[in-house]
Amino acid sequence: MAIHPLETDDTGHHDLLQRQQMVRRTRSIIVVVAVLLLIGAARTLYQRHANGSALEKVAAEQSTQYVLTTTPTLPQKGQTLTLPGTLQGYVQASIAARVSGYLKRWTHDIGSRVKQGELLAEIETPEIDQQLAQAIAAREQAAASLALARSTAQRWEALRQKDVVAQQDLEERRNAVATATANLAAAEANVQRLRQMEGFKRVLAPFAGVVTRRNVDVGDLIDAGAGRVLFTMAQTDPLRIYVNVPQSYASRIQPGQPVIVTQAELQGKKFEGKVARTAGAIDIATRQMQVEIALPNPDGSLLPGAYVQVEVPLPPSKMLSVPENALLFRAEGTRVAIVDAHGKVHLQPVTLGRNYGGSIEVLSGLQGNEQLVLNPSDALAEGDTVTIAPPKADASQGAKPGQKESA
Repeated sequence: MAIHPLETDDTGHHDLLQRQQMVRRTRSIIVVVAVLLLIGAARTLYQRHANGSALEKVAAEQSTQYVLTTTPTLPQKGQTLTLPGTLQGYVQASIAARVSGYLKRWTHDIGSRVKQGELLAEIETPEIDQQLAQAIAAREQAAASLALARSTAQRWEALRQKDVVAQQDLEERRNAVATATANLAAAEANVQRLRQMEGFKRVLAPFAGVVTRRNVDVGDLIDAGAGRVLFTMAQTDPLRIYVNVPQSYASRIQPGQPVIVTQAELQGKKFEGKVARTAGAIDIATRQMQVEIALPNPDGSLLPGAYVQVEVPLPPSKMLSVPENALLFRAEGTRVAIVDAHGKVHLQPVTLGRNYGGSIEVLSGLQGNEQLVLNPSDALAEGDTVTIAPPKADASQGAKPGQKESA
């Protein structure tokens, strides 16, 4: 069958159009792919650059030492020194007998409150009674001898005026009067001594207080030479406490300084006393100073012999103190890390004093305006460069005045 020429031309033109469309589509695809590849390459380059910058920043941050700092401070509040002590009566006495005999009776037992001069016991002393009677008789005999010697001397004075007797004889009579006078005085002194001994038959309270011990009973033999203690007495108001203050605190204790006394058995009660006096010297054996404390006890709630705790408020120290975590303990000695204005570290040697618990007194090495590194690393060395980090918010800053901060 014969083909018409117009049909052949239409078919070729159609094929040509299809080929042109395919070429344009292929070019478009190539362009899109090329653009996508360029975008991907750009993104990759950007990510690499960003990652490199981030790594450099992290490396720079990691190479920088950040530290927290503090400054030395003067204590605003003094310490409270707590020391053990034993209550004692302000006056304590062991009462013994001055004369020997048998205990006739006692009038007060332990726990009795007595006044000064009140009778505690009475001793029966028959031997002293007889000695007193004998001494009185001897005194009467001496008085009679003196009277005879005086009358004789008076007669011999009259005879001497008449020149009847010699002067020597008169002097002998005068000497006899002097001797009789001396004998009478000796007899009188002996009577007075024995009467005073008779007075010791009555054992009296030397001061007002409490009888804390009775060691005798009716019928006991009392030997004055043996030094046997009949009663023990104590004055319970005020009381006395002796405490030993360590040498490092001795210079800060002054007479009149107030103290607080507590006893474990009396929970919630505090008793106010004051420093009465100090020994004024350090015991070379213990390196402590003895301090006496006077403690009023009007109601008698505190008992002599009880174990107590004495709290002595001390005035604030005039020496600088630093936190414990600012110290570096090195082989060459104790150091603190000081940061200067250029961020350079200097390891400053310091001399430490008292430990306040959380902070330590610095005796030398600091002026008070230094920036000290807190929690310094063991690797921290002289001349290192550091950056001071901003202080973190402390919850304790919002605490109300008077509240205690937890460690």
